[in-house]
Amino acid sequence: MSDSNVPLADWISKQDVTRDVATAFPLSALAATLDRTEAGDCVPPLWHWLYFLSAAPQADVDSDGHPKRGGFLPPVPLPRRMWAGGRLTFHAPLRVGEQMTRTSTILRVEDKIGRSGRLVFVTVRHAVEAGGQLKIEEEQDIVYRDAPHADAVAPPPERAPLDEVWRRVVDTGPVMLFRYSALTFNGHRIHYDRPYATGVEGYPDLVVHGPLVATLLIDLVARELPEATIRRFTFKAVRPAFATRPLTLCGRPSNDGNTVELWAMDHEGYLTMRASAELA
Repeated sequence: MSDSNVPLADWISKQDVTRDVATAFPLSALAATLDRTEAGDCVPPLWHWLYFLSAAPQADVDSDGHPKRGGFLPPVPLPRRMWAGGRLTFHAPLRVGEQMTRTSTILRVEDKIGRSGRLVFVTVRHAVEAGGQLKIEEEQDIVYRDAPHADAVAPPPERAPLDEVWRRVVDTGPVMLFRYSALTFNGHRIHYDRPYATGVEGYPDLVVHGPLVATLLIDLVARELPEATIRRFTFKAVRPAFATRPLTLCGRPSNDGNTVELWAMDHEGYLTMRASAELA
């Protein structure tokens, strides 16, 4: 049940339609943040996350920096919220200057009990259209979690594979996290407010955005295979990555060249995200 005593399942099938324009500056700013050249006249895969941003009034922002619960997303009465993963299909590129429409639908709301307490998973489907054409289909998994408990048993970390073909080490420091938060209008304090991240949510340092890690992984494909076209991309967050610690991006293309397995590894050699890209 939610704080308003309305079953969370009542949010299933709820829809929201937003519109935006694929302007050029966010692309230039993210390219600078990732040390890339200009993006050109197309929106690279995953960079559509720079658009359709929620601009809640300051009075409607909760203590964690997110908008208060109970709008489009269900009012889950759990304090910690993370982007857990997603699945995307890129039908055609978005182009700079296009008018875009995103239709969002709540597909599932699942209430579970895990090792660290109660978990609520919310899956949202986004369909992005422009010029009368479906450009991107996306399913986004959001997880809500209990506050940290001193006696909670943390799941054992998973060692990352060591058979990568591609490897790139990135310094995900506070400035990169701040710039990505600003570009995505993400007020979640775990990404820029260290006393809040460590003292309230119980993390050892600032948390690297899950979408930023996914963007860095897909960017690795673009660096290694600049002529490739990515048709599908899936990713799953396994363990938080933290600022001021090197993050290693790894890739292993298949023998037929049709797919690339990707993963991110923290400074201790543990897996933080796994992903897969399907090429055209």
